[in-house]
Amino acid sequence: MQKPTNAKPGDRVEVHFTHLIYEGILLQTSDDEKENVLLKLDNGYNIGFKKKDVDEIKLIRKFKEEEKNFEIKKDSAKPNIGMIITGGTIAAKFNAKKGGVDWLNTPESLFKFYPEIFERVNVVKVEVPFMKASEDMDYKDWQKIARTAEKLLNDSIIKGIIITHGTDFLHYTSSALSFMLRDLNKPVVLTYSQRSIDRASSDANLNLQCSALVSISDIAEVVLVGHANTDDEFCYAMSGTKVRKLHSSKRDAFKVVNEKPIAEIFPDKINFLKNFKPRNKNKIKADTKFEEKIALVKIYPGQSPEILDYYLKNNFKGIVLEMSGLGHAPTMRARNGWTKKLKEVQEKGLIVVAVSQCIYGRVDPLVYSNGRELLKTGIIYLEDMLAETAFVKLGWVLGHEEWARDKTLVKEKMLENISGEFNERLEN
Repeated sequence: MQKPTNAKPGDRVEVHFTHLIYEGILLQTSDDEKENVLLKLDNGYNIGFKKKDVDEIKLIRKFKEEEKNFEIKKDSAKPNIGMIITGGTIAAKFNAKKGGVDWLNTPESLFKFYPEIFERVNVVKVEVPFMKASEDMDYKDWQKIARTAEKLLNDSIIKGIIITHGTDFLHYTSSALSFMLRDLNKPVVLTYSQRSIDRASSDANLNLQCSALVSISDIAEVVLVGHANTDDEFCYAMSGTKVRKLHSSKRDAFKVVNEKPIAEIFPDKINFLKNFKPRNKNKIKADTKFEEKIALVKIYPGQSPEILDYYLKNNFKGIVLEMSGLGHAPTMRARNGWTKKLKEVQEKGLIVVAVSQCIYGRVDPLVYSNGRELLKTGIIYLEDMLAETAFVKLGWVLGHEEWARDKTLVKEKMLENISGEFNERLEN
């Protein structure tokens, strides 16, 4: 029979069995889990036990809520920046009682964990348009971030801005802002963390320190800043339209594709690696038009082209096809050939653009006869553009009625290198 305990959720405890002892943070259980004991181990993982199997829950240390006040410091000798907080792991703190995380949704609650950012800059304006995980965002959130950024970037006292964001769909947001923020005059730096501040391996501090340096640099582009490797050594600044999350959990999850990073950033210096659009005195304008009725479709072996009928029936305006290799899909020689259906849906007004499923390289439909057959249907092939960037750009282009009503204009805009989405010379 289990010994009585006065331990509460959030307390540090030992869970005793006949021959084993586990130590960690006692977690809160829901009403339908009252027969279980939940524990967060020091390695960050949660573990559960049947309460009837536990001999004793021994209290080691009571939970004490942190009540440290934090004052945002300003130094007139340092440059001023703005900040937009949108959520994600970088803006979250472990909740010892429930075993999950809570948003750090005030500037003070965020900055007390990341005071090093103030070594280089003053954060004079902070906006929190919403707090969301990136998988919960859509184009309306991109529009809101763009309008918030427009206001900050046109403020003469601000040298640049940092946007904190969740990782999973961060590269969609970086692409969206690259198109929506026209005539960009200052750095727009998106950053993240893969691991929360409560973990010793958190990547947040270095990412923010590097972001602070980039935000006062001469790079007038939308860039993503994050760890360059798995160590806390330096970060890369990566073009917002040429970056992709390529690992689910590593600290250097984001990599540039088909080009070089713009710069490598250490906590005290920046080494530039390629040319970039320089800081200027433009007054920027947020162009946030976007067509929601678009889709990203991956081609796979044997796939029926009848899926395209769904998009036509539901009044979709455009589709990005992730095609194989150089830009292929099943042709007339296949059991489920796509050639006839692709021609049919485009004649009915559906815009179809093509990218490669490959991470590196570019589409080229002229190399093989299959590609040439598909090209004749009217597909717009998008060179080395990333699938996520193509999706965002297609929505942005079709959001402009003056372009969307004419396929020739749509093609012209989709093939125009508006925000560095194409790269003539591909880099590894």
